Amino acid sequence: MFSLGSWLPALPGLAWGWALLDALLQGLVGACAVSVLCSLLKVYLYIQCVNDLERQAEKEAIAARRPLLGLLHVLVLTAVLALVGSRVAALVVLEFSLRAVSTILSLGKGAHSSQLYLLCQYSLGCGVSCGLSFLLEGAPQRSWNLALAAGLAGLLALHARRLARHVCLLYELHSRERYCGVCILLLAAGHGIPRLLRSALGIAFAVADLAAVQLINRDFLSTAEAVRFWTPLTICYTLLVVYMQEESRQSAGRGLVFRTVVVRMGGLFILLLTVGRWTDILHIFVSLLGELWCLLRSGVLLESCWRQ
Repeated sequence: MFSLGSWLPALPGLAWGWALLDALLQGLVGACAVSVLCSLLKVYLYIQCVNDLERQAEKEAIAARRPLLGLLHVLVLTAVLALVGSRVAALVVLEFSLRAVSTILSLGKGAHSSQLYLLCQYSLGCGVSCGLSFLLEGAPQRSWNLALAAGLAGLLALHARRLARHVCLLYELHSRERYCGVCILLLAAGHGIPRLLRSALGIAFAVADLAAVQLINRDFLSTAEAVRFWTPLTICYTLLVVYMQEESRQSAGRGLVFRTVVVRMGGLFILLLTVGRWTDILHIFVSLLGELWCLLRSGVLLESCWRQ
């Protein structure tokens, strides 16, 4: 494997330093993907509030400007995704994919849930990280590839944030006066944002699921070891999905969301106590922090989804 450090003399700790740089770049790409998702959802929910006179308070809450908090969110999420190991990230991706399929089937054909898009933030970051780990494993100049991916992802996230800021400031005026092409396009096709996100997330998680299975299986030397891991994992995930579906029927709101996060991470914690490694236990706590951070950051958007 070659990277930026391959051109430098072998020094103690140098390989570790380049591995850390690769992990940070990988985490940055995942954090930028989450930022794009939140920005597009912010645009969609703001447009929905503009068209509903009874939701003006929601509109003002969504439009509130917090530029430093947005930057802090990306930095913290980058650090969390860099710390989480590929094994736990893969488990998070597979768990969310199963939960998403169950939720979509329960919603019925043609239905969608904006709340599900917000709940997948941390899982999306883990999925992008898993996908990059799998696709770039053994690639020549891995660090250069990650740097390019991080630059493109950052540029996309920046433009998505500018779009959200433009919409929150000027959408009402521009859509009424009909002289801004972006706002006119959103006026005509803004309702299609969930469909666009659904397609993009479907592709992202399809790649992430494939990468997650491969990353987990590479640690097993025999089929018997793989069976001993996948059997309790399947049972655990099935019980978690059944529990969360039952909980969602009985209650709703922020309390349910945070409770399900604790239950999911608790289930993975117990599972990895029996079939995992000690580093996996540490990564579970880091993942819990990442999930809670994403939910706290998108509290206003979640409340808007619940009111829809």
